[in-house]
Formats: sequence, C-alpha cells, structure tokens
Amino acid sequence: MSPNPVLPPENLDKDTIRSLHSTAVAHRVAESAPVLRRYEESLLSFIANGSELDLLAIRPSLVEVKSRSPEERLFRYATLHWTIPISSGYGRRLRFLVMDQSNNKLIGVIGLCDPVIALAGRDRWVGWSEGQRFARLRHVMDAFVLGAVPPYSQLLFGKFVALLCASDEVRKAFRRKYQGTKSRIRSKPFDGRMALVTTMSALGRSSLYNRLGVEGRKLFRSVGFSRGTGEFHFSNGLYSSISDYAKRYCEPSYRQAAWGEGFRNRREVIRKCLKKLKLKVAWSYHGIERECFVIPLATNTREFLLGDQENLHWQTAPADQIFSWFKVRWLLARAERDQSYRSFSRDDYRLWDE
Repeated sequence: MSPNPVLPPENLDKDTIRSLHSTAVAHRVAESAPVLRRYEESLLSFIANGSELDLLAIRPSLVEVKSRSPEERLFRYATLHWTIPISSGYGRRLRFLVMDQSNNKLIGVIGLCDPVIALAGRDRWVGWSEGQRFARLRHVMDAFVLGAVPPYSQLLFGKFVALLCASDEVRKAFRRKYQGTKSRIRSKPFDGRMALVTTMSALGRSSLYNRLGVEGRKLFRSVGFSRGTGEFHFSNGLYSSISDYAKRYCEPSYRQAAWGEGFRNRREVIRKCLKKLKLKVAWSYHGIERECFVIPLATNTREFLLGDQENLHWQTAPADQIFSWFKVRWLLARAERDQSYRSFSRDDYRLWDE
C-alpha cells in the first residue's frame, strides 16, 4: 500500500456521506446560478406549501421532459436540491416531472439513462455472459434520479415516484421515443422494449427501495453493493481540469470504430489522468458503497435478457393504479401519524438570495 493512501473516513454513516458530497453539490448549485437563478421565483411557484395540500385531491400525472423546455428547467432546479450531486445522464435519456394535477405543483422527478456496460450485481442477477450482455443491454435503462420534493417527500412520495419508473406510462414512453432507432454499433432498428430498470441507493443501504412493490408484488430487488469507486470526489470543480488534461495528454482505450471516438465515461478520464500523472489509480476509490437494485418489468425479464425467450410478459401497472395502492398503503397512514409536512414553506426551498 502507498505510504500515503487516500482513504475514506471510518464509520461512514448517512450524515457523514452527505457531508462528503456537500462540496460537489455546492459546486453544481454555483455552476447553475447563471442560468437558473433568474428563473427561481417562477420555479418556486411549482413547489407547494405544506398548508396547501389537500391529500384527498392529489392527482399525480407524468409529464415527459423535452430538451430546452420549461419542464427541463424545473427538472434541473429540483435535482439541485438532492444531497448528492445528480448527473445529467448519458446516452439515451428519458426524464419526467411527476406533477399534482390538483394544484399544478411538483411532486417529484424521474430520470432514466443508458446503463453502465458492466455492473456486477445486475449481471449476476441476469446470469449474462459477455456476449449475451452485448446483445441485450439496450433493453436495460438506469434510473439516475428518482425522488420526491417537499412537502410531498415528507409524506413518503419518494416511494411512489420510485414505483412509477416501473409504470406502463414510462415503459410506453420509452418505446415511443426509441423504437426504430439505430445505434452506432448495430444497424438493426431497435424494437423499443425496455425489460429492466436498475438504480443505486444514494447513501449506502436503502430503506426507501428495500422490499418496495405494488399490491404485494415486490418490484425492487437488491442485488448487492457497489465497490465504492467513482468520481463524485472529483466533482467540486476539479473534473473540468482533469478532463482538459486527459484530452490533451491521454489516449482513450481502444474501442470498435463504430463506437465513436473519445473516452468512454468520466471514470476512464479520471483513471487515465491519474496514471499519466503517476498517481495512484486507487484514488478513484472513495469507499462509499451503494446498494444496487434491479426492477424487472416483465415476469420473464431474466429469460428475455439471456436470449432464451423473445416475448416479454409485462408485469407493470398504470400510474393511477400504483397511486391508489400507495395512497392506502403509505400516504394516508403517514399523514395521520405525522403532520409536520404542513409547516413546510416553499421559501425554504430557495437556493439563492433574492
């Protein structure tokens, strides 16, 4: 071991992890200020005061986010409030606002993007060989953000938003957007079927996702933990300098010509830069393990992803059915036990001084 290793703090709890992320989060907020700050008053109008909520009137709906739209602005603003830095996603991307039709307020956000090529827990769960994964990975998406905003988050709406990523509406929106598309690697048009969603907990073991399901049917399945490597600890303004250095002095890993040029992802950029500077690649280790979940959208998702079956037998549900279950199972019971959500003021959500 290096005489001066970079090690994470001992006894990591969730408050410590939040503290470690705080610098990167503050950097993202500062970076976004020139674009979003002037819109903050209008964006805050979509955040509910707790006293305004009529629990029996809540009617959630999914609104797909288009690039360079007012919805995208609200999506970006909401994700700046997460306690960990949220990426913009990469590759294919599908984003939603979850709105309350009763008052036109924001309940939460969903963001899906292309999955990483190799993810140990997911790949073990499927049982993939490398060839099978190459053939079927495009039927998988990763949820890079799932969550509710206050005051809805105080009423456990984070569980509802998470369940929506397995809804009929999300699955069908993915098919509308990507059916018939061709990737650089494959010339055959994609059929648009999304069979599996993956996601990672934000802060170690997840109490939000564990055993989460609808009407007794478990949807979120834990498949292990990440190894504690990544790049968030370079996201405090340093990454742009690392990227500039890597582009100037480092060579991307060899890839098939059809994949395009350049580095594969942020992790490769950081590792290449560390090696070039003769620094320990182990510095990419931050020690914060995250729990990995798979959300199969069909009863035979595994068989389909292995290439053993061609037809998918869907087990998803419409959003209104999911909400009906959530309302009885969690919402009303939580509101009866804890009414602290009523004291939330949208002004508490403000990021910048007036």
